[in-house]
Amino acid sequence: MGDYRQPACLEEALEALARPCTVLAGGTDFYPARVGRLVDEDILDISRIKTLRGISSDGAGWRLGATTTWSELLEADLPPLFDALRQAAREVGGRQIQNAGTLAGNLCNASPAADGVPPLLALDAEVELANRSKVRRLPLSQFIVGNRRTQLESDELLIAIHVPKHATRACSSFLKLGARRYLVISIVMAAITLEIAEDRVRTVRVAVGSCSAVAQRLPMLEAALAGVPLDARLADRVESDHLAPLAPIDDVRGSAAYRLDATVTLLRRLLAGVAS
Repeated sequence: MGDYRQPACLEEALEALARPCTVLAGGTDFYPARVGRLVDEDILDISRIKTLRGISSDGAGWRLGATTTWSELLEADLPPLFDALRQAAREVGGRQIQNAGTLAGNLCNASPAADGVPPLLALDAEVELANRSKVRRLPLSQFIVGNRRTQLESDELLIAIHVPKHATRACSSFLKLGARRYLVISIVMAAITLEIAEDRVRTVRVAVGSCSAVAQRLPMLEAALAGVPLDARLADRVESDHLAPLAPIDDVRGSAAYRLDATVTLLRRLLAGVAS
């Protein structure tokens, strides 16, 4: 059996990371991956560290604590900018999973189908990482580098997610396609954030998940939508060429061709909803 530690402060947790151990927060990925076998690794349970939990804001934006749960996010008083992330939160398993699963755990797990990643990419989020000697911040787009792979060093802890404020009115939306409505891994999912000025799209950020090893922004589509009127023709501006960064695979949930076709449909539905 390995050692189990449950520190009450961040400093103690970072000290424990001086030697290799597995970080445990909500446990919604940890425990299912170990069904039927002995847990023999050293465990660092960060669930008691109060400074890692909760949502706050200041003039620059919002800070989402690493161990904030999906249910806590849903209950928080947040502006329409966060609608996509809240919609994704409702898709993260069932209510029991949402009560236990954490925002940072979803990112550190680095699954191509992680529901929280596309909305946070579309929010231009950054992650805050800490070890005993320094704190650093990385754009989320640089943090996840592959299937189950991140830039997190062995002695680092993801302590918060940061979302910047915007000078103009902004809104967001998220859609997920699966084999059924709930409790399902996505075939494809998409999130969009729009900044709006004088009934025109000022800037837009679009992200797609489950269509590559890492969720991807779509810069060609973002450029095509920037500055256009916010009207009924907005959805028609999505073209298949805009999906160039995606690299879907064939698997039991759907073919690569189906995923690309479904992505165009989801993006058009998102834009139509925003325009209406």
